[in-house]
Amino acid sequence: MSSTPLVSPVSNFIRTVIDGDLAAGRHSSIVTRFPPEPNGYLHVGHAKSICLNFGLAEDYHGKCNLRFDDTNPEKESCEYALSIQEDVRWLGFQWDGAVHWASDYFDDLYHYAVELIGKGLAYVDDLTPEEMREYRGTLKEAGKNSPYRDRTVADNLDLFARMKAGEFADGAKVLRAKIDMASPNINMRDPAIYRIRRAHHIRTGDKWCIYPMYDYTHCISDALEGITHSICTLEFEDHRPLYDWVLDNLSIACHPRQYEFSRLELQYTITSKRKLLQLVNGKLVSGWDDPRMPTISGMRRRGYTPAGIREFSRRVGVSKSSNNVDMAIMEGAIREDLEAIAPRVVAVINPLKVTITNFEGALTREADFHPNHPEFGRRMVAFGSELVIEADDFSEVPPAGWKRLTLGGEIRLRHSYVMRCDEAIKDAEGRVVELRCSIDHATLGKNPEGRKVKGVIHFLSVQHALPAEIRLYDRLFTVASPDADKEVDFCNYLNPASLNVVQGWVEAVVQDAAPETRYQFERLGYFCTDRRDHQQGGRLVFNRTVTLKDSWTKEQN
Repeated sequence: MSSTPLVSPVSNFIRTVIDGDLAAGRHSSIVTRFPPEPNGYLHVGHAKSICLNFGLAEDYHGKCNLRFDDTNPEKESCEYALSIQEDVRWLGFQWDGAVHWASDYFDDLYHYAVELIGKGLAYVDDLTPEEMREYRGTLKEAGKNSPYRDRTVADNLDLFARMKAGEFADGAKVLRAKIDMASPNINMRDPAIYRIRRAHHIRTGDKWCIYPMYDYTHCISDALEGITHSICTLEFEDHRPLYDWVLDNLSIACHPRQYEFSRLELQYTITSKRKLLQLVNGKLVSGWDDPRMPTISGMRRRGYTPAGIREFSRRVGVSKSSNNVDMAIMEGAIREDLEAIAPRVVAVINPLKVTITNFEGALTREADFHPNHPEFGRRMVAFGSELVIEADDFSEVPPAGWKRLTLGGEIRLRHSYVMRCDEAIKDAEGRVVELRCSIDHATLGKNPEGRKVKGVIHFLSVQHALPAEIRLYDRLFTVASPDADKEVDFCNYLNPASLNVVQGWVEAVVQDAAPETRYQFERLGYFCTDRRDHQQGGRLVFNRTVTLKDSWTKEQN
């Protein structure tokens, strides 16, 4: 069963730019790129960027490259790179041609740096990092020139070649662009474009001991790949002049244009890779794919659908204004997709034993997997003398308007009989542990005569049901913006009730469900078989993806 297709794309300022470029003949087709650094797993903010860049390429019949920014070897790994590729594919997208890497261009980047030196636009600096910060100035005060800024072209070419050859210690020298130390934009105050770093690289091994900086690498990589629209988040807006300066001063025919949109901030979670890694390393979650994590792999494991995430991205839109989004918008998009694609079965997650005193044996009735999709088929629902119901569906002292089971009261069992509760059995602590009930044999598939029964509850026949581990996931944090207060450790806001593991019961029809199979558990929510721990035909493990309704907002008010 596949997810529902997307509706028509929503217009935004980037689409307006593209429409104008194509109409004016500046481009005959578009080429975008998604450029993650392989230093962690992708999160929901990256999902929005993936949907934007790949979605534009699809809609305009263009191309989108996947290019890894692998210029910081100490933090990067093949594990992260492989996970990113899997995430992009799972979301329903495919990059053009082979995967691209910034390291594909290390030789080119070096030669372009030599070109800048030859033009007198780059120099080797010996200042320490602390001295560089001091010389850089502040937002209110201009910086001052390094004493090494006026080295000759010949000296700079010699020193840069020796940097590459490994003659100097890590951090002893950097190559800086020579721009303007008095620029009001601090990014233009002679930024470093190469540093010495002896670190093993996941692709080039130990070939290089100097590595280019991101701002220098990114624009050249875009140009070499023929990118037409380089789309990034708003924090790079102040870096755009440097992007243009590098390309304006090199012998590269292609000059992509950079456009920025506001990054996604999803409430009740965090989207900082560093802080997500802190949760993983501190074992505050089970890993990058913990279903409470905002990572794409975590959302996938929880049961979110690719179509639901793509629809969420469409709904939040693309703009330059703040993009602080309520979690309910994400859950709503997921819920709507699951409503259309998830077959319905019965589960009991807080079981209370029910003994039917006037029934022996067993019977089965057919029920639809989905009331609006007959093509999903039907399954057999069993009834027996020993049942389990949700404990929350019984109350000895019911509140006003109660429409479920109570002593002396009647309800209808879903797909079955009208049942009356005759007796409640309690344990030594006074807790109800069993109900003794009777059924009206004349009410199978029809209403009782002479009386009206309002409530309907679900049940399972103990003889025919299967035990299952059910993981009830909730929001990871108790506050909407856990990292807003820089004076408070965001971990203080972790939700202690974000995971509750219970032993429940499910219909036997799910026994052979493969990992990542989604269901609606009637009256309880949407659930997904765990992609790691669930065993088809064996151990049954279900993750709660989302409740049937948005109950969180009501509980917090």
